[in-house]
Amino acid sequence: MSARIDHAVTSGTFSLDGQTFDVDNNVWVLGDDAECVVFDAPHDVKAITDVIAGRRVLAILATHAHDDHVRVAPDLSEATGAPVLLHPDDLPVWRLTHPDREPGGTLSDGQVIEVAGTRLEVLHTPGHAPGACCFHAPGLGVVFTGDTLFQGGPGATGRSFSDFGVIIDSIRDRLLALPPETVVHTGHGDSTTIGAELPHLDEWIRRGH
Repeated sequence: MSARIDHAVTSGTFSLDGQTFDVDNNVWVLGDDAECVVFDAPHDVKAITDVIAGRRVLAILATHAHDDHVRVAPDLSEATGAPVLLHPDDLPVWRLTHPDREPGGTLSDGQVIEVAGTRLEVLHTPGHAPGACCFHAPGLGVVFTGDTLFQGGPGATGRSFSDFGVIIDSIRDRLLALPPETVVHTGHGDSTTIGAELPHLDEWIRRGH
């Protein structure tokens, strides 16, 4: 059975640097009828477990550790028995939300995660956060970008732990180098493709963060 991608949207808040915003987060689940991985754990455990639908969860893959992406990660880990995997560069961000809980494992650039016969390649793409990672499934022609790349440009870099020049380098060198037909599933908002975003890089650089 081939892998498929399931999706839900959850609502809550994002807080950093003393500011709080209402946000809607995408939840992406990649797998087959037997097993899956979950990208991020925002806001609502039940909404995520409804998408999991009783499957064995191999891992909860954190695109980064902002609170709206990992708020219920420990609870989801307990509910599913799956470890939360996070790039270690994002541990300082993680500890803003979970000072007394550690992730269950680490992510590293070039790491390969296999689920439902599909290879996921970890791309370390810092900038929005130091340990931000994207997950490329070349066999499915998709990449899960978290808040690194959206329809219309880079994720925000005007807050703590972020850097505009670094995110531009990450997008240029790691994401825009992917095949143009690659579908981009983002942490918020609509999906896009690499080919649709590629022509706008210079415009983003001029616009700044």
